[in-house]
Amino acid sequence: MSPSPATSLYRRSLKLSLDWAVQRSIWRGQAVYIRSLFDANKDVRDPRQQQVLLRETEKLLDEWKHPDPYRAPTAPGGNKWERNIPAPILPYAAPPAAH
Repeated sequence: MSPSPATSLYRRSLKLSLDWAVQRSIWRGQAVYIRSLFDANKDVRDPRQQQVLLRETEKLLDEWKHPDPYRAPTAPGGNKWERNIPAPILPYAAPPAAH
């Protein structure tokens, strides 16, 4: 079951706000504000109005996109990604044959 477009936008909004405020104590206030914005429009049932709201939210997300988004250090693109790659396991070499 795929998430609804509104759910997807909500999650992306929370992740985007976390890019701007890495400290959870600051981010929590922003998360509550974002939730209030989504809750204010939860009773909209007209499909046309829903599409307008979704498009406006998409525009806001593109406008507020962070130039250097937060990445977990060990995630792809993080500063520790592939830092200590384990050595490849080579095939076992047979000892030299005795003469």
